[in-house]
Amino acid sequence: MIKFLDLYKINKRFEDEINEVINRTIRSGWYLLGKEVSSFEKEYAEYINVEHCIGVANGLDALRLVLKAYIELGRLKEGDEIIAPANTYIASILSISDNRLVPVLVEPDLMTYNIDPFRIEEKISHRTKGIMIVHLYGQNAMHPEIKRITEKYNLILIEDNAQAQGCRYNERPTGSIGDGSGNSFYPGKNLGAMGDAGAVTTDNNELAEVIRGLANYGSTRKYINDFKGLNSRLDEIQAAVLRVKLKRLDSDNQRRREIAQFYLDNIKHPEIILPTSMTFVECRLDHVWHLFVIRSKNRDKLKNYLEIIGIQTLIHYPVPPHKQQAYREMNGYRLPITELIHDEVLSLPISPVLEQSEIEQVVEAINSYQK
Repeated sequence: MIKFLDLYKINKRFEDEINEVINRTIRSGWYLLGKEVSSFEKEYAEYINVEHCIGVANGLDALRLVLKAYIELGRLKEGDEIIAPANTYIASILSISDNRLVPVLVEPDLMTYNIDPFRIEEKISHRTKGIMIVHLYGQNAMHPEIKRITEKYNLILIEDNAQAQGCRYNERPTGSIGDGSGNSFYPGKNLGAMGDAGAVTTDNNELAEVIRGLANYGSTRKYINDFKGLNSRLDEIQAAVLRVKLKRLDSDNQRRREIAQFYLDNIKHPEIILPTSMTFVECRLDHVWHLFVIRSKNRDKLKNYLEIIGIQTLIHYPVPPHKQQAYREMNGYRLPITELIHDEVLSLPISPVLEQSEIEQVVEAINSYQK
């Protein structure tokens, strides 16, 4: 069986270092808000090239806290609208509605699957106060048109950088482009912890201070609570693990690019739509290939066929947010591009530990597929 993602094999490469730092953390007797967290925050901030990194419990909390902080700062209030991509994981939308803000969904570009920058302006109203971009599947979503719109309408720009650690836009790391960014270190991410973990990254000093307080019960000094906050903190063990793995993130991302290049060069099937119709240049840095997502009108049959012959695939994502029961008020929305994508997408195995023989097996199986 070729696993979609072999987490054991991924983490095995770091086994000695991870064991060492976990033991070091356990022996320290300090498990929250200690040296490992502060060191990781410094190292990740340097990697992303921002002033501030605030470790939190997970990627969803990171986004929730950015928006909650802007409410505390008076930039947002209940009922304000945040433009967001219709084609995304539901966490992006949850972070908006959880703060009693209104998500306004914009269709994606069918080439990139990211928000279509040229469909945004038509959705802006007097209640629009921000845009959330999602670097979906590991591909940069920022665009000059989005910059123009945020400046024209004085909008907050929030990045959902959950899937794109190490990605760049015009030589600038994603996670440093917007006013505040949510980062996820869920175990399956390109930079994955050994459990839930996340971080906010920002260059805004005031925003960072409020977020740090909000994430710690609303407290900036012990037993003094300035805000109605949350308990959302990155723990010492996860921070220690992330410090080990951060050192190899760029080389791991490069291996993902090489695998993606092989898929793009060698998958040749008339019914398979590859992630891009353009020739992919290996050194291009605006994609870190968290997922390699193809499309097929016979997606479910293709998935079953690959499973039978021992190739595990996943669907990211079978049901778009506006069709979920959780957002029943949106169920009547007509978003045909998003719905087409969710009906057709299939994610192939891709990770730094995938063997060349396994990559070749995937290609051969797809090219041999007959519906």
